[in-house]
Amino acid sequence: MKYFPVGKLDYRLLEKLLKSSPINDPRVIVGPRIGEDAAVIDFGKKYLVAKTDPITFTTHRIGWYAVNVNANDIATMGATPKWFLATVLLPEGKTHAKLITQIFKDIIQSIQKLNITLCGGHTEISYKVDRPIVIGHMLGEVEKDKLVINANAKPGDDLLLTKGIAIEGTAIIAREKAAVIRKKLGNRFLKKTEAFIDQPGLSVVADALFANKAARIHAMHDPTEGGVATGIRELAQASGTGAVIDAEKIPYYEETEHICKLFNIQPLGLIASGALLIALDPKDTKEVIAILAKNGIVCTPIGKLTKKSEGLKLFKKDKLIKMPTFTVDEITKII
Repeated sequence: MKYFPVGKLDYRLLEKLLKSSPINDPRVIVGPRIGEDAAVIDFGKKYLVAKTDPITFTTHRIGWYAVNVNANDIATMGATPKWFLATVLLPEGKTHAKLITQIFKDIIQSIQKLNITLCGGHTEISYKVDRPIVIGHMLGEVEKDKLVINANAKPGDDLLLTKGIAIEGTAIIAREKAAVIRKKLGNRFLKKTEAFIDQPGLSVVADALFANKAARIHAMHDPTEGGVATGIRELAQASGTGAVIDAEKIPYYEETEHICKLFNIQPLGLIASGALLIALDPKDTKEVIAILAKNGIVCTPIGKLTKKSEGLKLFKKDKLIKMPTFTVDEITKII
């Protein structure tokens, strides 16, 4: 019997399983699909957008991660995150008031910053759970003419990326491998990379909402597990396109490069919350970049979407090569 590795389920099996569940309610506009970040349900004048995502790679500020990661997926659909529910699973024999109080503090501070309401959830101390796990459930809403669906991206679209890649991976590794990083790269470097979750930050809510106001966006996707390479692959699968990406234009933070080199991991496959992929008509590219820049968000053109038959390619050192595939996130090599 073949066992799957840690990380996202093989997309081919997942796609097969999702297709086995028919959608009987016509109000479901976007159901479970590979490459779409959230579900969309018709609620009359507006669409309700719904998402759930667990936090499993880290326990540090886990409540903060749960809010922001789920809010990101709502925003990539063009929607405003509004309501949050949390399922908090806690370890037997290790749970105390200080631990659960800190998790709730992180959740509440995060939702207040994004003007989101905590409206429900569940908590329990669970048998055989060895560390806290928070499963977030986020709901949002969007005007019907502003909904963004990744299936609408098309060949010829420009592909943009906000901020830089592997922000989340950099922050997690800094926290989990602090002793090694302090010894090899110094305490100042460590403190800066630990703070990556706040600056440049993991939230792409502002990135997505500003972009969607500036132009008619065809698709938005926040790369998470498997890094920006997997994020591009998921967007292409959702839209039935290929892509050509210029490796030299992909924005990296110097600190991320140092950490990836230290631990011999590939930044393209490192968990990447904090960046946003945007597909749009090339005539709108300059306007979107300008609006984001005006609001303090760096946005870089990194390539174009192509016909599906052309596959996913990376232009690197004057050669066109296949986009690397990461079946598991690079962070699993060290954590």
